[in-house]
Amino acid sequence: MDKHITGLEEVEDHFDVVVLDQWGVLHDGDALYPGVPEALARLTDAGKTIALLSNSGKRAAPNRERLAGFGIPVEVMECIMTSGEALWHDLANGVVKGFDRLFPVAATPEDAIAWADGLDGISLVDTLATADAILIMGLPDDAELSSYQELVDEALARRVPVLCANPDRASPRPGGRLVVAPGALAARYEAAGGRVIWYGKPHARVFEATAQALGNPKQDRILMVGDSLQHDVAGASAAGWRTLFVRDGLHAQSLADKRGGDLDAQIEKLASEDGAPLPDYTIRILQWGVEDARS
Repeated sequence: MDKHITGLEEVEDHFDVVVLDQWGVLHDGDALYPGVPEALARLTDAGKTIALLSNSGKRAAPNRERLAGFGIPVEVMECIMTSGEALWHDLANGVVKGFDRLFPVAATPEDAIAWADGLDGISLVDTLATADAILIMGLPDDAELSSYQELVDEALARRVPVLCANPDRASPRPGGRLVVAPGALAARYEAAGGRVIWYGKPHARVFEATAQALGNPKQDRILMVGDSLQHDVAGASAAGWRTLFVRDGLHAQSLADKRGGDLDAQIEKLASEDGAPLPDYTIRILQWGVEDARS
């Protein structure tokens, strides 16, 4: 697999648009990765269009605020698209119909209230008995799936569908720690026979929404940079985009200390397990050149 690069400068001629994942690529939820500011500055200087595509159940605005809080110059981003934003717009515009009363599962009640603001005719409810659907948009970092089993059982009995606004099953945190993410709960519900409508990577709608927001650039001139083979690489490849897999993110522990043929074999193994194609390129961290390497 002769696709391992050290910095974006090695492949800058191969793309016009770079679409960035968030957690595991730009930051770990607590701090910005050191190579990011230089990479964004160099991409801007090179005339590249920059966008963000994140499996966040929240809308674009709070994600923009989060990025700005990390010191990221969000004004260089042509588009900030999240799975929660795409779902909100499709509900507002009647693309997704029949769900007027949503039972929210979120990291905090305030997250759900903020997300639903402006959705005319759609309300949040606090009982499954009055719900048209369950909205799974977030989980607390200390969440355990077992604590949601009663909800799963009742929802199955009532045949309540799920709208999952974040398909991620795990999310990286400081120190290489992984926490359970909303997609794991939705996947458990689906495996038990429940109906799930998925919004977010790797599902096509968010890639379509991002491309539309960017003016539908040529697909093979878009580079998706992400740390999930299952979500970023698989979804972008299906959309016809090029892919750059960040190794030191979600899969950091599995790829630690791997070099040469061992690294290739491990990436191939992970991709096979996730049902994902191999990425076009891989990089250890998001950086422009060797001199920007994260310490």
